[in-house]
Amino acid sequence: MSGAHINLGGRPREFDVDEALDRALLLFWRFGYEGTSLAGLTQAMGISKPSLYAAFGTKEQLFRRALERYAEGPGSYASRALGEPTSRSVAEATLRGAVETTIMPAGFGGCLTVQGALVSSPGAKPAFDVLVEWRNAAGKQLEERFDRALAEGDLPEDARPARLARFVMTLVFGIAVQAADGIGREELDEVVDDALLRWPTDA
Repeated sequence: MSGAHINLGGRPREFDVDEALDRALLLFWRFGYEGTSLAGLTQAMGISKPSLYAAFGTKEQLFRRALERYAEGPGSYASRALGEPTSRSVAEATLRGAVETTIMPAGFGGCLTVQGALVSSPGAKPAFDVLVEWRNAAGKQLEERFDRALAEGDLPEDARPARLARFVMTLVFGIAVQAADGIGREELDEVVDDALLRWPTDA
């Protein structure tokens, strides 16, 4: 994806903002917020520390930008799934998308919203809070979609949209952890197959 070029400093150095952000995203994805150092970021992004601050702000602000890029790119399966015609197809598209995304990066697996949350120091708490907010918002969107499915008669009358959304989100993040542990696509697809057998229907 081509992006804007930024010129910084008295002796300007031009760099592609989108490309630098993609590199930062991959680093955060692989090592999490706390495991990613400023030195590692500047090296991966090919820019100096002053240039990083000038273009992106603090490490936390850069992480927020990387998370937004993740949501627009690899993580966009979640928002696309909401447009599926039935609650079951929403659940399947969400879970299949989770499998595809979490095994996608070469050399490592998992999900940025899970990997990035592995923090232990107080200084990393803002990133942790951002990810909690992101995950809760994703769960709420699913719940609202299943609320609509219930109102449209696409779910049995005794279905509980909040519970279904929590079920799907728990599987999404469980898939991410399994992928990070090296579990492959075939095994993860089997998890999705089994989960969909439990999907409530009127039949």
